[in-house]
Amino acid sequence: MPRGGGARVAASGWGWRHAGRRAPAVRDVSFTIEPGERVLLLGASGSGKSTLLAGLAGLLGGADEGDETGTLLIDGERPEAQRGRIGLVLQDPDSQVVLSRVGDDVAFGCENLGIDRHEIWRRVDDALDSVGLDLPLTRSTAALSGGQKQRLALAGVLAMRPGLLLLDEPTANLDPEGVAEVRDAVAHIASDSTLIIVEHRTDVWASLMTRVIVLDAAGGLLADGPPATVFASRAVELAASGVWVPGMPLPLEPGSAPVGEVVLSTEGLAIGRAVSSVVLRDLDLEFRAASSTVITGPNGVGKSTLALTLAGLLPERAGRVRASERFAGRGGTRPAGWRSRELLTRIGTVFQDPEHQFITSTVRDELAVGPRAVKMTVAAVDARVDELLVRLDLAALAGANPFTLSGGQKRRLSVATVLATNPAVMVLDEPTFGQDRVSWIALVGLLADQVRRGTSVVSVTHDPEVVRILGTRRMELRTQPDTAAAA
Repeated sequence: MPRGGGARVAASGWGWRHAGRRAPAVRDVSFTIEPGERVLLLGASGSGKSTLLAGLAGLLGGADEGDETGTLLIDGERPEAQRGRIGLVLQDPDSQVVLSRVGDDVAFGCENLGIDRHEIWRRVDDALDSVGLDLPLTRSTAALSGGQKQRLALAGVLAMRPGLLLLDEPTANLDPEGVAEVRDAVAHIASDSTLIIVEHRTDVWASLMTRVIVLDAAGGLLADGPPATVFASRAVELAASGVWVPGMPLPLEPGSAPVGEVVLSTEGLAIGRAVSSVVLRDLDLEFRAASSTVITGPNGVGKSTLALTLAGLLPERAGRVRASERFAGRGGTRPAGWRSRELLTRIGTVFQDPEHQFITSTVRDELAVGPRAVKMTVAAVDARVDELLVRLDLAALAGANPFTLSGGQKRRLSVATVLATNPAVMVLDEPTFGQDRVSWIALVGLLADQVRRGTSVVSVTHDPEVVRILGTRRMELRTQPDTAAAA
């Protein structure tokens, strides 16, 4: 069996149903990927792309975790027997951080493979350089931003130099410079590995790929072939199924200029996760009703920290966040002083990691938490929940556990939980992460509707189409001394 170079992957009628779910996540998938092929794996949100990658990595577990059909082989053996040949970067980079220091975390996989110590640290330096993560090896992994953790996870896998490299949305939370660096890093190693990438940014990866495989949500494959051929001959069908076809325009246009009163503002604001680690200071910002603001900037500059501070979930390190007088709560006009129930109808927050806000065991109950907390009637709660389930294509998953959803479905649920109480201000961190083309249009359209109804929507994003459509006002954060510029 081949041990060097790219691995051979073969699926024959393969499928998987997670324990506790009625329908399979993937069914009747068959293909053969030869060593050295570079495959872009596409499909609608929830079509089973991440499940297939987990199966290829040998991470799905035994019969107590689900039911398997068909066969899935790496170099002629089950994936569990080939784990030293396989490298996987998960959709959620937090789940792959193992050790407390950057250098040790990147070295972890190589150490498990028994690689010589001097060779390990040479690989660690090369991997960090290739993904553009210019940090001391002793930097705490807990202090990294989401985008930096994504680069860290990729560096750890690249250092192992696997025969099969599996990447699940590796650029989803990266700034434009980071996207280019990660793509170049992957291109550099791709000549020595078989590569399978799940990614909605098809325009970034299409030219690097030798093949496109599209999963059909109903089972089997919707398309399989060279990227140029597949995208040219099946463009309309693929777009309708949720695939991001390069060059195909979106049916949404930018909204009007901001209008309305100032509902949230900052004065001399300094932000940081701890008193000793202020990342930005002297921020004087305004957010108006019936307006949409996007916050952009490089990874690690403080976008998520600003979002949490605006939302009253992190205290100001200096200065003040002030809400309109008409929103004053028990803590006055300072959101950080409000109780959680007061925040529900004033400022709703969508975290960068959607799992951080799930607290119930079903999707329906998750959507009902906020409406029940603000004392809506049973009929009103049911009506609101049903509306959101349909609008964001979650109705078939109403009884599912939120933690078992796909990444894109989790993101839509996290946004819907905030929409459920119609807050005056919505603060969203990467709201379109993991969305296919159809769900993206529905989600962004829904946010645009909220703006037209008077909501102030504030979005942290690296998505250029979100900036184009929702960015009636744009704030680009920069490292000091030039802190923020509004356009």
